[in-house]
Amino acid sequence: MRELFGKYKSVIRFILTFLGSYFLLALVYQGYLKFGASDVYYPDYITHLVAQQSEAVINAFGYESVVEPHPDEASMKLYVNGNYLARVVEGCNAISVMILFVAFIIAFFDTWKSTLLYILAGTALIYGLNIFRIAFLCIGIFEYPEQYHLLHGILFPLVIYGIVFLLWLVWVNRFSRKKVNP
Repeated sequence: MRELFGKYKSVIRFILTFLGSYFLLALVYQGYLKFGASDVYYPDYITHLVAQQSEAVINAFGYESVVEPHPDEASMKLYVNGNYLARVVEGCNAISVMILFVAFIIAFFDTWKSTLLYILAGTALIYGLNIFRIAFLCIGIFEYPEQYHLLHGILFPLVIYGIVFLLWLVWVNRFSRKKVNP
């Protein structure tokens, strides 16, 4: 058994580091959600900000968009040209995706500087692309309502998770000096 652990030491370290950092970051985020609820920035600051920024992007593309707090649930209602199209809920703010991204990067830790810079750049990219993802999703639903399930259930999750996967590949192949030993 000891020989087996010795042989796969780097893989076991990766898994434990990934899971540990993921659960720690998820715990911190759950604390934020529990204590970050706000009447001013409903339902929480980050989700509120994502909804407002998505509204601004939709407006920049020539549509009239409005967001407002949902009266019955913790979300923001998003309208395009007067049509209620979507709810921006906590899951739409991409924080859980960023936590997954960060946990992987930490598990392939390089130097403090390169790791922190890559985490900052990657999370900023994920955040920004998520805003455009929501905006284009809403515009797509407005223009092609019959394609709602394709857009919301397949295409746009594929985009955000595909970007995270590509960022992981870039990190492992370009920036991280660690390589997984078989």
